Amino acid sequence: MKRSAFLALAAVPLLPARARAQEDADPATTSSRPALRVLLGNGDATPAGDGTFSFGGRSYRGSFSRLQDGRVVNVVDLEAYLWSVVPREMPPSWPAAALQAQAICARTYVLQRSDPRRQYDLVPSEVNQVYGGIANESPAAAAAVDATAGGVLTYDGAYAQIAYSSCCGGHTEASADAWGSAPLPYLDGVVCTWCAASPNYRWTATFELDAVAAPFSSELAPLGSLTDLRIGQRDSSGRARAFTLVAQRGSLDVKGTAFRLAVGARALRSLLVTGVRPPQDGSVALDGGGLGHGVGLCQWGARGMAQQNRGAQEIVAYYFPQTRVAYLGR
Repeated sequence: MKRSAFLALAAVPLLPARARAQEDADPATTSSRPALRVLLGNGDATPAGDGTFSFGGRSYRGSFSRLQDGRVVNVVDLEAYLWSVVPREMPPSWPAAALQAQAICARTYVLQRSDPRRQYDLVPSEVNQVYGGIANESPAAAAAVDATAGGVLTYDGAYAQIAYSSCCGGHTEASADAWGSAPLPYLDGVVCTWCAASPNYRWTATFELDAVAAPFSSELAPLGSLTDLRIGQRDSSGRARAFTLVAQRGSLDVKGTAFRLAVGARALRSLLVTGVRPPQDGSVALDGGGLGHGVGLCQWGARGMAQQNRGAQEIVAYYFPQTRVAYLGR
């Protein structure tokens, strides 16, 4: 779900392992650790007097400021932000090494996005990373953040581009295939034998042919009713890059990403469609695997590797080959 772009970032010092954000009245101005700005939105924010504040019924670490349009921005220490993010992006009950790999990825993602020229760095949703303040923190996730303090993925002297999703279904996706971007050697896709325990590893999704046709009604109008659906093209990971909509008087080719958006990303859990069954009673069933775009870290794969006693650095090295873990300030 996460797609990132490189942005310039000034050098930041190494982060101490555990220094609570409430010790600093305003991390942006009084802390030697990097702080970031998370746009919370419109609403009332009230200081709590202990280095925290409330907004929208939630408590947040750090301080807040307002943009000219009145929206509230949380200024928060990077590591404190990660205490809240990691358990929202990965279940805190999962093995420590998997949580640590998630922390390294989440930290790198933040530093890619931070840019002092912008009014804020991130939003607290799946558009960037899910962040809900203090209530989302957990001891296990905080321990994973602390154990990797300052750890980031790098490639060729710069931050690696970070992406992750729930389950790759057996093969991660190349970023160039997923998004049409320039190929990256560490995001070229790898075979994953670790995510089979995911409930989304294999699935079948059934769609009414009329519902499939509806988003493409104008293009299909001269061709008549939709009668069948086929995989038009696959990439090296096996994902559908195009679908062919077969109608009474011709066919229409649709890009895989456009097709998934049209039928619903939750309904079609990934583009790793392994087969299309013959239409029956006005419906068509697709067999597939995985959940999400499949680029970068496979979170269920990280869980599986951790269960086999693989460490966090080994996990991220597997899903991001040719990268290395570096530590800020070292």
